[in-house]
Amino acid sequence: MHPENFLTQLRQARASAILRTSDDQAARNAMDAAVRAGFRIIEFTMTVPGVLDLIRDYSRKEGLLVGAGTVLTIEQARSAVEAGACYLVSPVVDPDIIQEAGALGVAVMPGCSTPTEMLLAHRQGAQLQKLFPAPGIGPAMVQQILGPLPFLKIVPTSGVTLENVAEYLEAGAFAVGFVKSLFEPEDIAAGRFDVIENRAREMLRAAAVAP
Repeated sequence: MHPENFLTQLRQARASAILRTSDDQAARNAMDAAVRAGFRIIEFTMTVPGVLDLIRDYSRKEGLLVGAGTVLTIEQARSAVEAGACYLVSPVVDPDIIQEAGALGVAVMPGCSTPTEMLLAHRQGAQLQKLFPAPGIGPAMVQQILGPLPFLKIVPTSGVTLENVAEYLEAGAFAVGFVKSLFEPEDIAAGRFDVIENRAREMLRAAAVAP
């Protein structure tokens, strides 16, 4: 998928489901719950066992856009895209990963925690800038950064919750990513996938009605 098309889809969805877990079958069950609830943009981190199989299988499902997270090497970027990932996410600003994503023809979202990192990522060619980790003052931070840098497309993650998602979007976030707040480790371990599904529906509803 062309990066601009992905941006359009992400903007419309306003939220993605990001899963990090140590059990590949639990990963399937948990992500299935999020998909049943309505998530259409999903991300598996490269730390999940069997992640390439997960990316390959879910990218073949109609209506889903699958990304790879925690991409730290060019080899990971290439293998993820080969498996079907249509966007790449990294926890840091790595010019080599940004350049490789461009060569592979997919969108890239490096992790940034300061305006300087966001501008650097943008100038390196990153279409999106992940605010990571999203701090407690996150909504105000997003609004303040977009004042002088309105061309940035900031996507807060790892700190976005049901309670603050509306604040982030109202502050100008391009979209948000739900991580632990959606996929509570205790629920995954206990097999409470119905709880994850219900929470996912609430999160999507909150994102949809946000200003």
